[in-house]
Amino acid sequence: MLDTPLVSGLELSPPVLVRLISYTRDAPRLVAAAARITVSKKPVEKAWDMPSSEIEKWIRELIRRGHGSPLEHAVYTFEVVCSRVCSHQLVRHRIASYTQQSMRYTEGFLRQMVIELCQFSDVECPEKPRRRDDYALYSSILRWAAGLVDRHDERNGVETAKILEAVSRAFVLNPKWNFGTMLSHARIHLQAAAEYYKMLAEGLPREDARFVLPQAVRTRVVFTMNARELLESFLPLRMCSHAQWEIRLLAWRVREELVRIHPEIFRYAGPRCVFQENRVRQEPCRLEDYVLGQCGFTIERCPELVPRQGIANCLGLAAQSSRW
Repeated sequence: MLDTPLVSGLELSPPVLVRLISYTRDAPRLVAAAARITVSKKPVEKAWDMPSSEIEKWIRELIRRGHGSPLEHAVYTFEVVCSRVCSHQLVRHRIASYTQQSMRYTEGFLRQMVIELCQFSDVECPEKPRRRDDYALYSSILRWAAGLVDRHDERNGVETAKILEAVSRAFVLNPKWNFGTMLSHARIHLQAAAEYYKMLAEGLPREDARFVLPQAVRTRVVFTMNARELLESFLPLRMCSHAQWEIRLLAWRVREELVRIHPEIFRYAGPRCVFQENRVRQEPCRLEDYVLGQCGFTIERCPELVPRQGIANCLGLAAQSSRW
């Protein structure tokens, strides 16, 4: 079910979009200086003055010893687009700040889907529906598309592909689902969206109409976490192969962004097996070294109870599934 690609060349929207929008610019030096003053009588400005090699040495020592408080001074803010399923998991990380797009005031992702379907069907639709007739038109277009998906065969394969692409603008679809699963989800999403706009056409407020929408509907979230929360909680838990696929993908994308700007801090970040292994090693290893087999595991089992001999394979599966 999960291993068969749908159609090569299908232009689905990515399941998850991640963008780093703000961060503590000199975080590695700040973290290292904060760590340094805990064992020195020097003031911060003196501790701040150190070569790059010293910065990385202090950070490695923090990770190895589990001395987390200096990491809390570095903060990172991301914008992500994901499903409501994923956002519900994301906000369970409590040492963070969140701001989420309200579906009471906007249904922008749904509108994008409908406008694309209108263009495909040569029907003129308002980009900003304001009247009940506009919502009724949206609903009818969605029901038409759902019916076309329901009647899919080889003769309307191109039309079905275009509809699936449009559906992915509003709802998260797993690109690794097989063709039948993709169609089934798309039909359900189209029918639910049609019912949503029918309710708006009947005068129901958005806060009530949204009850019928599936949790796969896209949402936008801005969240801020400090480096300690990222290194010790979020990334270890959510990068693991046992995590749900969408938030696992989000976590791997977050790590990529963090390594890009501050490799001194985040090159050692990874799933819980990596986090635990780096706590017992004389020197921590990068995630990439574990994935490539250049660093082995010494722990008897990971926190997910995978025995030592199976950890490398489990980590490899998680890394492979993050490449979409």
